[in-house]
Amino acid sequence: MSVSTFSEPAPSALLLLGRGVDLASERGVECVGDLPAPSDPDLVERARAARAALGSRAFVLGHHYQRDEVIEFADVTGDSFKLAREAAARPEAEFILFCGVHFMAESADILTSDHQQVILPDLAAGCSMADMAAIDQVEDAWDVLADAGVAESTVPVTYMNSAASIKAFTGRHGGTICTSSNAHVALRWAFDKVGGLDGTGKVLFMPDQHLGRNTAVQQLGLSLDDCVVFDPRKPGGGLTTEQLRDARMILWRGHCSVHGRFSVRNVTDIRAAVPDVTVIVHPECQHEVVLAADLVGSTEYIVKALDAAAPGSSWAVGTELNLVRRLAAAHPDKNIHYLDSTVCFCSTMNRIDLPHLVWAMESLVAGRPVNRIVVDADDAHWARVALDQMLALPGY
Repeated sequence: MSVSTFSEPAPSALLLLGRGVDLASERGVECVGDLPAPSDPDLVERARAARAALGSRAFVLGHHYQRDEVIEFADVTGDSFKLAREAAARPEAEFILFCGVHFMAESADILTSDHQQVILPDLAAGCSMADMAAIDQVEDAWDVLADAGVAESTVPVTYMNSAASIKAFTGRHGGTICTSSNAHVALRWAFDKVGGLDGTGKVLFMPDQHLGRNTAVQQLGLSLDDCVVFDPRKPGGGLTTEQLRDARMILWRGHCSVHGRFSVRNVTDIRAAVPDVTVIVHPECQHEVVLAADLVGSTEYIVKALDAAAPGSSWAVGTELNLVRRLAAAHPDKNIHYLDSTVCFCSTMNRIDLPHLVWAMESLVAGRPVNRIVVDADDAHWARVALDQMLALPGY
């Protein structure tokens, strides 16, 4: 039987983490208080002591892309929406410590009760994709669609990886949220609202163009010619009125900085290096990469596929490196490779390290909640409308 020989990809520059001011970060914040030093030999014991002291008052969520040192203290792991639903299912927990990124903590705040406090250990843990769609840009884009005469026949569908304000916009305009697992169901529902796939109605898909394109073409049977990309940095989105009227999928110009790195060359190279390898990638990858892969699916899909894989099988996985490393360690009887040749952590997700988690938990123990995430009440209402619409989709 073949035994896994997972090797680390070559290192590249990673975001430096630490204490103090980081005004150049995605959210331009300061970390108040003194973080424990990463070299503190008692850091793990401090984490265990703080976690024990909090007991059932706290519920710790760890996203699949988190560092192992953080996952060790998570009560549950999963993708963004699974974790938000897990938080909502723990009404007895006073504190929800969300070890993920900002939009995920916002979703947890929307779905949990008013008496619960959602804590993000580092406020600078944002999401580059989510930050590619600002609410003023989206509202301006809707005005462009209205001027082109297509707004009334357009349904917004927004990916979970988006700010609460964008989810609220979607709720106000009769749309729905989707995950990478149910994007095809959400798109079909949206098209049905405006005449079906054979009609002329449209979907405004935000903020990841690749997930929208891959889903529309690979799963719904639309063509690449049916898709246009709306660039919020260009007048009119960089599109003519005729292009907007002819399009079926209006894709926001956004992408994932991790999944967007994978290339067809990566797929070609791994096939040459590893006999009988199965290439599995996330649908946030570029369309050409998805076409070159053997399997495409969400983070949860990838995890389940590797869990069910035959011993001795070989896999190349195109998603965040922390998860791929964890899958390789969990399945030593399988040959699991990282699709890229260089390190590709989610840098903002990696901002949450053990010092930040210890600082957040010890602050709660001391009665000083830090970094609470609170969504504006009106945004929370309309975002919940859009999220509830997703939960009502067939098969969810």
